[in-house]
Amino acid sequence: MTNANASGTRGLMHEEPLLFERAHRNAEAIALPGIADDTADATLADFLRRTPAGIPGLSEPEVVRHFVRLSQWNHGIETGFYPLGSCTMKYNPRVHEHLVRLPGLADVHPEQPEDTVQGLLALLYRLQQALGEISGLPHVTLQPAAGAHGELTGIMMIRAWHDSRGDHQRRIVLVPDSAHGTNPASAALAGMRTVELKSAANGQIDLDELSAKLSDEVAALMLTNPNTTGHFESRIADICARVHEAGALVYGDGANLNALVGKARPGDMGIDCLHINVHKTFSTPHGGGGPGAGPVAVNDTLAPFLPVPRIEARDGHFVIVREDEHSIGPVFGALGQVGVLLRALAYIMAFGREHLHRIAEDAVLNANYILHRLKDAYHVPFPGLCKHECLLTDKLQNRHGIKTLDIAKRLIDLGFHPMTVYFPLIVHGAMLIEPTESESKQTIDAFCDAMLEIAESCAKGDIEALQQAPMLPIRTRLDETSAARRPRLVWKDDRN
Repeated sequence: MTNANASGTRGLMHEEPLLFERAHRNAEAIALPGIADDTADATLADFLRRTPAGIPGLSEPEVVRHFVRLSQWNHGIETGFYPLGSCTMKYNPRVHEHLVRLPGLADVHPEQPEDTVQGLLALLYRLQQALGEISGLPHVTLQPAAGAHGELTGIMMIRAWHDSRGDHQRRIVLVPDSAHGTNPASAALAGMRTVELKSAANGQIDLDELSAKLSDEVAALMLTNPNTTGHFESRIADICARVHEAGALVYGDGANLNALVGKARPGDMGIDCLHINVHKTFSTPHGGGGPGAGPVAVNDTLAPFLPVPRIEARDGHFVIVREDEHSIGPVFGALGQVGVLLRALAYIMAFGREHLHRIAEDAVLNANYILHRLKDAYHVPFPGLCKHECLLTDKLQNRHGIKTLDIAKRLIDLGFHPMTVYFPLIVHGAMLIEPTESESKQTIDAFCDAMLEIAESCAKGDIEALQQAPMLPIRTRLDETSAARRPRLVWKDDRN
C-alpha cells in the first residue's frame, strides 16, 4: 500500500513483523563457544537454563534493520518540534553527548575510591552549588533518579522533620486539583494522606480553601509554580506564609522551573523543598521512562535530613559522606544518574551566570507568542499572560463535533507531534503547549499555522477529515476504546 507522508512524497508503507514472527529457528547473531548444553564449562553448569529462553533466532543484520526501521517511523526531538506542555522537551546539544563520554566520566564505577574520581566529584559538587544558587535553596542532593523520585525524597524529609519535633500526627499533604499526577502518588508512597485543594476561578490556589484545610495534622502543601495552567501563583508569598503559620512546610514541584531560571528563585518565595527536573530544565533527552534525574534542593530547616551518600568539599578535596545521624538514608544506589547530571551542568555552564536568565525569557516569550497567535481561534480558559506554556481548549471546535483528540491527531498529518492533551484535568478539553527556548520563530510559526489551519477546517465544516486523522503515518487512527478495554500485551505464537 502507498500513501503520502507529511512532506508530500509517496513511499511504500508496510507491516513490520515482530522479531518473533521473523525468526527462523537456526539463526544466531553471535555464536559463542563453550555455552551449549553439551560443552559448557563445569563452573557454568549451575547457571544453565532448564528450558529454552524463547529468544527468536535471527542474524545481526535482521535485528538491526528491524529496530532502525521502527526508529525511522518515530517522532523525536531530533526530527521535529515536541510541544508537550508540562514536560519541557527541548533539544539536547550534541556536545553534551561528547562530554559525558569522555574518559574519567563515562567509564567509572560508583564504588571507586574517592581519590580516583576527584574530577567527577568536582563536577557534581559544582552542579550542587549551581542548583542551590538557581533555586535559592542551598542544600542539594543529586540522588533522585527522576522528578517523582525527587517528590518522594522531599516528602520523606518533611515527614522526618515533623517526627524529629514530635509532630507525629502530621500526615496530611495538601495537593491542588491542578497538580501533576505524581504529587499525590509520591505523598502516598511516603506514608501520607492527600487532601485535594480546589482551584479558584482563575486557575490558581484558592486562599480561603487553603486556610480552611490547614490544621495541626497537615505536614505540607505540594504546589507547582508556575502551575499547570501555565500561570504564576501571584500570591505565592501569602500562600507560603499561611502554611508556615500552621506549622507545615511547602514542597515545590520543580517541573516548571524552566519559566523561572535566572529570573526568580523558589526559595525566595518561601518554598522549603524543591525537586528539579534537570532532564527538562537543563536539557537532557528523556521520555519513555528515562533517563532522568530529579535533584532535590532544601533550605536550612531540612538540610540535616538530606539523603546519603552526598558530596562535600573539605580542604580542596571532595569526599563522599555515607552516614549522617539525621539523614533519611540512601534513596538511590549511588550518587545519582551521573550522565544526566553532567549534561545538565554542561547546559548551565553554556549559558553561564550572565545569560542563564535567557532560558526563562525566551521560553516565556515563545509561549506568549503562541498564545497571541491562537487566542482568537481557540478558547483560552484563563486570560492574561502565561509563563513558559499556554493553555487552550476545544470549546469552540466542540460546537462542530471536533474534540481535542481530533485536533491532536490532525497535527500529526501536518507534521507535528501533538501537544499535551486533556491536562490539567480541571480544564475540559485542555491543550497544553510548551515551545521551550530552543525552538525558532520559524518552527513556532509553522506550528501555529497548522493549528490555525485545523481551526479553519473545523469552521468550514470539514469534520469527517478531522475525525479520521491521522491518515499519513504508518499507523492511522486506532480503535482506542478496544485498545484500552482489550489490550494485547503479550505475543502468542499461533502459527503452530
